[in-house]
Amino acid sequence: MKIVGNILDITNKRDSKHQGIEVHLDRVEYIMFKKDGHYRQDFNYIDDLDAPLVITGDRLARILDKKLPEGEYDFNVYDLVDGEYVENPDKFLSILLIYDFEEDQHILSSVEYSETVEVEEFKKIKGAREKEKLARKNKAKRR
Repeated sequence: MKIVGNILDITNKRDSKHQGIEVHLDRVEYIMFKKDGHYRQDFNYIDDLDAPLVITGDRLARILDKKLPEGEYDFNVYDLVDGEYVENPDKFLSILLIYDFEEDQHILSSVEYSETVEVEEFKKIKGAREKEKLARKNKAKRR
C-alpha cells in the first residue's frame, strides 16, 4: 500500500484535477449480504492482490464526518462509465494517516478498501482466487 501525491488535497467534491494522486492497494475486501432466515448476514473475503490495484484521485471524494478519529479519512469511490464519473455506493475507501511532528509530514498507517458484491459474484471471485492460490501452492511443492 502506498499513496502518490497529497491525498489531503481531495475534497468532498470529486474533481478531475486530482488525477495525479494515486492510492495503490494490495488488499481488497469483498463483502456480500445473504439472508439467513429472517436476518441478513454479512460475509467477507479478503483478497491479497498479486499486483496492486490503483485508484486515482479523480475517482475519489472525501466524506466529511466529524466523528472520525483524527487522521482517519473516508472516501466515496466513483467509477468511470461511458466517460462520466458515477458514484459507486458499493465501493468504499478508508485511509489512516499519522502525523510525524519531527518530520512535519503525514505517514500512511493503513488503507482499507471494500466492495459490496452480489452473492453470485462473491462466489465467483472467492472461487477463482482460491483456485489460483491452490495452483501456486501445488506448483511450489513440485519444485
